Amino acid sequence: MMDGTIKQRLAQAMEELKATEAAVAEAERELRGSSCTVKSRDRSVEVTVDAQGGLVALRFLDSAYRDMGPAELAASVLEAAERARTTMARQVMQVLGPLTQASQAVPELSGVAVDWVKIFGPGVMEESDDTAIPPSQRRLRDEINEDGEE
Repeated sequence: MMDGTIKQRLAQAMEELKATEAAVAEAERELRGSSCTVKSRDRSVEVTVDAQGGLVALRFLDSAYRDMGPAELAASVLEAAERARTTMARQVMQVLGPLTQASQAVPELSGVAVDWVKIFGPGVMEESDDTAIPPSQRRLRDEINEDGEE
């Protein structure tokens, strides 16, 4: 027969497990629709990647790309794509980070150790830049760009 303390701890652990499962499901929903848009440093291209880092959109901005050689244009695309992937990886880390922490209520439930560098590469731990376009500003920027193209 279990004593009251063990039953309470088991019930607490089960509650925590259910809460964690719900948090994982919510994180999956949030990330499923996530994307990140970044312009190249020379502002000639803009790329959008999804939560897995896959390239989902590529735009050539203004007409700067017309004066670029193939190697220079390719370098701009690759640079923007890498920065977008790194920015998206940081967003994934923010969403999933709390799920890796140890349980406050049940000390026996330790957190999961995640090697973010192994998953996303060393750039994910470097200083971030502010060239990523936040989702809240994407639509406004698109409208501004469209107005300028008319």
